Amino acid sequence: MDTDLVVRAQEGDQIAFARLADDVYGGLQQLAYRILRDPELARDAAQQTALSMWRNLPQLRDPSRFEAWSYRLCVNACYKEARRRRHAIPVIGSGSHREPTASDEFQRVIDHDQLERGFRRLSMDQRVVMVLHHYMGMPVDQVAATLGIPLGTVKSRLNRGLQHMRRALTADAATIPERWHRQEVIR
Repeated sequence: MDTDLVVRAQEGDQIAFARLADDVYGGLQQLAYRILRDPELARDAAQQTALSMWRNLPQLRDPSRFEAWSYRLCVNACYKEARRRRHAIPVIGSGSHREPTASDEFQRVIDHDQLERGFRRLSMDQRVVMVLHHYMGMPVDQVAATLGIPLGTVKSRLNRGLQHMRRALTADAATIPERWHRQEVIR
């Protein structure tokens, strides 16, 4: 990240801010989608993040931390959106642009559905650290710094999140053949 650009934006340079926002906006939207699992909520959270960035940029003490700071603002916006719309039903969609082949499409749908259900069962705290670490590729120490929480808390949330996902996937895997069997009997 160009720290000179951040400093100019902090001083009120709107063009510098527009370039900064443009550089990080796609990543913010992706982060928000992975956390909230709903494209509309993710757009709202990313827009709220951009507004927060503009309002709070003068208070950013270390311009070299702009990107991590923007991710933290995005995570906060995701928490706010989740609280505001607790009863929103997540849309199941991978956001992937690769089309599956006909031979693996059925299994891909089953796998994606299981992962999506497991992911929705996680707490917001677990989901946030899972997304930052596994989807955004941040090392655990950077996740801790981005969120402003202790490293042990990040590790604990990752561990518990993975345990919840494993239990959910195991439970789903045990019931799928049963469902298929029931469907075949009904026909």
